[in-house]
Amino acid sequence: MVADLIESVAKIVFIFSINLGFFAPILGWVERKQSAVMQDRIGANRANIGKFTIIGLFHPIADAVKVLTKEDFVPAGANKFFHTLAPFICLVPAIATFSVIPFGGQYELFGHHVNLVIADLDVGILFVFALTSLATFGVVLAGWSSRSNWSLLGGLRASAQMLSYEVAMGLAIIGIIMVFGTLKLSEIGAMQENFLHWGIFIQPLGFILFFTCAVAENKRVPFDVPEAESELVAGYFTEYSGLKFVMFWMSEFLEIVTISGILTTLFLGAWHIPFVTDAMLLSFFQFAGPNGATILAMLVNIATFFAKVIFFIWLQMTIRWTLPRFRYDQVMRLCWKMILPLSLINISITGLVLLLWIK
Repeated sequence: MVADLIESVAKIVFIFSINLGFFAPILGWVERKQSAVMQDRIGANRANIGKFTIIGLFHPIADAVKVLTKEDFVPAGANKFFHTLAPFICLVPAIATFSVIPFGGQYELFGHHVNLVIADLDVGILFVFALTSLATFGVVLAGWSSRSNWSLLGGLRASAQMLSYEVAMGLAIIGIIMVFGTLKLSEIGAMQENFLHWGIFIQPLGFILFFTCAVAENKRVPFDVPEAESELVAGYFTEYSGLKFVMFWMSEFLEIVTISGILTTLFLGAWHIPFVTDAMLLSFFQFAGPNGATILAMLVNIATFFAKVIFFIWLQMTIRWTLPRFRYDQVMRLCWKMILPLSLINISITGLVLLLWIK
């Protein structure tokens, strides 16, 4: 019991530290710096400690100091309770969703069974969809409670967009569930030990559809019509400042990490290295002894998983600074007239192939 408790606490601390302590602040710098590199600019490089700027890496610290000293402004006539609650409803699901995403396999270490996922639920995929759906309520409440026309329009746009793409995203993932026959994310990851069994090869259309829907759910360019600056000032969080504004900002960046983790688990072989099985990895590290080999293999698997996550983060940032914003009617047409029918076709083809394969 004590060992299980220590393991659970260690996994929670690790995931929360890497998300809130590393990814959340660093992605603000990445967004500025990557856009600068792509646009042939210098980018963030002013914040300094003494004479050191370290390519702008002090900017997240400067941002934190700035928001901590900002006034917490609530518009006159706004619903103060829901105005305060909304950013929490957006941030908490973004943090909690990662609890069911496995960042490594299962190992025997010092006679103790270690499973590198905080909560290994049998319905892991359903848990992801349930939690991410809650973020919609935060966005809608933010727009409604602010008592601002711009915020309300942004909230209405976000609610229609997020609810629409949730339907398409759920259907896009059905093919993977049919092939692997489980909703448990750790099992789906374990089944992709063979490079040719990676989800991206088994369900290429499902990957494209799910990735597109996930970006739309996160309201990132080219799907950022709920916060279109040229039309709605800042959309649903126009009337937010200080820490509340930063909570929306953090939830958006953490959702990028969560999307990357889900894509890695479902489609990119999870923690597995191409053409390298877990047995081969343990055999390679046998010089360190049984427990040492397990620890080294565990660290390699964790590093592999987060390397893939970083790749998907880079890909989402590249899309964000490459494509122009879609019009609102284009966003909805893409969902209902293209992605939804393609998802249904993908399910039908997958079912037919499985039926013929079993026969």
